[in-house]
Amino acid sequence: MLCHIPAPRRGHLVWLLPFLWTLAFGLWGLSRQDSVWRDEAATWQVAGRSAGEIWDMLGNVDAVHGLYYLLMHGLFEVFGASTTTLRLPSVLAVAAAASCVAILGRRLAGFWAGLGGGLALGLLPAVQFHLQEGRPYALVAAGAGLSTLLLVSLLGPEAARPGRRVRPRWTAYGITVLVCALLNWLSLLVLPAHAVTLWWVRAGRGAWLRWAAYGAGAVAGALPLVLFSRGQSDQVSWIPPLTWHMLIGPGILLALGGLCAGADRPRRGRLSAAAVGLPLLAVPQLGLIGISLVQPLFLDRYVLFSLLGLALLVGAALGAAVRACAPRFPRTGRLVVPGVAGVAALALLPVELGQRAPASRVDDVLSVAGEVARLKRDGDAVLFVPAARRDTALVSPGAFTGLADIALASTPAASGTLKGEEAGPARIREELLGQRRVLLVTDAAEVAKAPSAERDKAKAAVLRERFTVVEDRQVRGRRVTVYERLG
Repeated sequence: MLCHIPAPRRGHLVWLLPFLWTLAFGLWGLSRQDSVWRDEAATWQVAGRSAGEIWDMLGNVDAVHGLYYLLMHGLFEVFGASTTTLRLPSVLAVAAAASCVAILGRRLAGFWAGLGGGLALGLLPAVQFHLQEGRPYALVAAGAGLSTLLLVSLLGPEAARPGRRVRPRWTAYGITVLVCALLNWLSLLVLPAHAVTLWWVRAGRGAWLRWAAYGAGAVAGALPLVLFSRGQSDQVSWIPPLTWHMLIGPGILLALGGLCAGADRPRRGRLSAAAVGLPLLAVPQLGLIGISLVQPLFLDRYVLFSLLGLALLVGAALGAAVRACAPRFPRTGRLVVPGVAGVAALALLPVELGQRAPASRVDDVLSVAGEVARLKRDGDAVLFVPAARRDTALVSPGAFTGLADIALASTPAASGTLKGEEAGPARIREELLGQRRVLLVTDAAEVAKAPSAERDKAKAAVLRERFTVVEDRQVRGRRVTVYERLG
């Protein structure tokens, strides 16, 4: 049993078991039946460009993800483009975050709290979603876990011992916060969360001054990116304004976190799981809500890292349950954490299976590329409505070999954009009238929106007036329709 293992080995197990547990969840069904959805397709096609082309693109679009794209470019260069290369960094990042939660829990509330919190993180549904996502949010979560762990190590009693050098750890803290901000600058919300922890434990003047100095350094380092990316705010113009029903999820999380914090018996002036976990959960959520009142930005993935606070609180509650059981039922107490983790994994099995299915995402760019490859003929033309659906050709160029992209005036790489630049409506109409067969790649009917751009309206009008449908396939949120010229 775990309690009979010597203390040094238990210290390693407390972070190693959650790491391996989360890693196993991440590797399970990693390819999602060989599917890639539109957000991941952006990562895929940008990572396949040269570093110079990526830099040129960041001046026009997606500067907020620039560091992540450059990182993925390096990985694609070394390991090749695949769903494994695309998603494995996120798997490893969440596994590392689980280890951070486990170490925090052990330090603040004991072995079982650490083990329970580390195991709990990988089971949270939102974490399950981003565990296998080729986007930067899992990496930010790992960085938030590391920065929080560094802060706690600087607030503990060992930091006050004579001769202990704290500057290297404060430097590491500032660098970690900065790197997270360069991956997603909304991660700077971790700083006010840490400020609440400092207030809760009644940190001394020296800790406050160092936190302010190194936090300000991280903010200053990220400020040029923040200001520059604000000029590209059209990218997030699709996010709807904040509504009451959007607050249900955060409300449930905060209520659950509050219940778990109560089991830790929080007190002002004491460094505890509640003093660290509750601010880490609540402050980023509330901060994003406040920002969204000014500009709509409320997407839970932007504050995914706040769920580390929830996992830490869940672990503390489990640790309290073990302590409550131990005096009367010592053998039963040892089974609380592994038993709850096993039952939760089984209870969440439908969620876990669903997150690993292509249907868990709004669309799949690879499946529609396969349909194009089956339906195309030499000399056919291809159109994309909206132009962003060109991502399927950028991720699977081989499927589109031999097709003429008649609307495209400048490729995405040449134009420094994600979707390329298309010709004007009159030119598109002229090109279309010279075609015999056209393949239209668009969204499936249940998610498609009426064309809004004049170019897309011109495409639809010519196809409706001069062509007839001979094939129509819908697969995993995308649609390919084959048109032949009338007469």
